[in-house]
Amino acid sequence: MSENIADLIIIGAGPAGLTAAQYAGRANLKVLVIEQTAVGGQALVIDVLENFPGNAGQLDTAGKELTGPKTGFEFCMDMHRQAETFGASFLFNSVSSIKKEGNVFKVDLIDDTSYTATAVIIATGARPRLLDIPGEKEFFAKGVSCCATCDGIFFKGKKIFVIGGGDAACDEARYLSRLSDKIVLIHRRDSLRAQKALIQRTLSNPNIKVRYNTIIKEIKGDVKVKSVILMDVKTNEVYEEEADAIFIFAGTAPQSSLAKTGNLNTALDENGYIITDQKMATNVAGLFAAGDVRSGAFRQVVTASADGAIAAHNAAGYIDEL
Repeated sequence: MSENIADLIIIGAGPAGLTAAQYAGRANLKVLVIEQTAVGGQALVIDVLENFPGNAGQLDTAGKELTGPKTGFEFCMDMHRQAETFGASFLFNSVSSIKKEGNVFKVDLIDDTSYTATAVIIATGARPRLLDIPGEKEFFAKGVSCCATCDGIFFKGKKIFVIGGGDAACDEARYLSRLSDKIVLIHRRDSLRAQKALIQRTLSNPNIKVRYNTIIKEIKGDVKVKSVILMDVKTNEVYEEEADAIFIFAGTAPQSSLAKTGNLNTALDENGYIITDQKMATNVAGLFAAGDVRSGAFRQVVTASADGAIAAHNAAGYIDEL
């Protein structure tokens, strides 16, 4: 990227950022994607990406399936290669602030280097929301995790508690059920809130026991997790139960802090997500947001990808107008 100048800077390389990079590259823009960790974001840890249209697996000439749908990792690596094919450049670093000077955005990195662009797309996604209970931080990576595909193998045959009632909790509980027949899914309400197909598969899985109207109050142990303190929210009964691992899937928190750095005063909703219009444009001209960081997003790979395409298309239009 000569002279650190781009037409469009995309911050974040999850499905939204990767799709935006592909579309912007195809529009013949000079595109720079800045990612602080790894290409793919949260999608990297999806065991089987079964609900992305067209990702049904490979078929032989007889029409019989040979392989299943791609994993999140495989899918994201394909998206990365596509974006590079269309000319997008990737930089692995962390952004410290964004400032707008006239019609130009200045993006500062933590190593004191800077890049400029006419438009910016924030696609930084969201991070797992923790429970803020005693023992959670103390035993993180010692039996407490937010990634079943990353850490589940360490608890093969063990008693595992999964916290949550949405798509992620059901998906991860099903993944863990391949490793152990002692999976307990804890949900604070009286019914799961995941998609119906996921609920049906979870409830019919003999290795998963669902416990409704229950919350986790504390995680206990010594050098690793040993037990959990649970409470029945209807009877207020508090009890302790042995546990080897706790996997938490209790929603997400937006990684939207960059929207308020530099001289930006980007509008956020009450939960900290970036507010956009249907063009993915924020209240700051030339600044767009896409994917899980955006207010009102469905928070699926397919919708994040759609956000990225829309944001790139309208960012290109904004640049053309200038």
